[in-house]
Amino acid sequence: TEQGIREARDAGRKLKAQDLSFDVAFTSDLTRAQHTLKLMLEEIGQTGLPTTKNLALNERDYGDLSGLNKDDARKKWGEDQVLIWRRSYDVPPPGGESLKDTLARTLPYYVQEILPGVLRGQRTLVAAHGNSLRALIMVLEKLSPEQILKRELATGAPVVYRLNADSTVASKVDLAG
Repeated sequence: TEQGIREARDAGRKLKAQDLSFDVAFTSDLTRAQHTLKLMLEEIGQTGLPTTKNLALNERDYGDLSGLNKDDARKKWGEDQVLIWRRSYDVPPPGGESLKDTLARTLPYYVQEILPGVLRGQRTLVAAHGNSLRALIMVLEKLSPEQILKRELATGAPVVYRLNADSTVASKVDLAG
């Protein structure tokens, strides 16, 4: 959408204003995240950045809820049930993933593919989706399932983490403002 394009460009400008540059990028297998990354890289002047795309960073699969707006889903299954599927940690919608399932898919990829480069000093940019990023944030910030469900993630708002040698968070800067 036009709003998504503005948010992606704004995110890139926020990173540039912090004088950040990157050695490598990771994104999902979905066009939306790839387009977001492309727009951000244009803003920071790094359009040739080596980028890895992987479905492990894809958005949570909403299964039978995919393609439905919230009102249609509520009519079909009821407001309470749809809220449980959308906001619980471990209850997936029919044919879909819970946040716990998304974490089980995203975390191994982070540990095996992203984290080793970060620990070697690679400045790494990850452009993904609300729930796959939520899974990574849960691990980085050591949040419980209850805490991560309450954590709001603004779209187009980069969060910059610096890690210690043991992979714990040394500092965090939220560029939402």
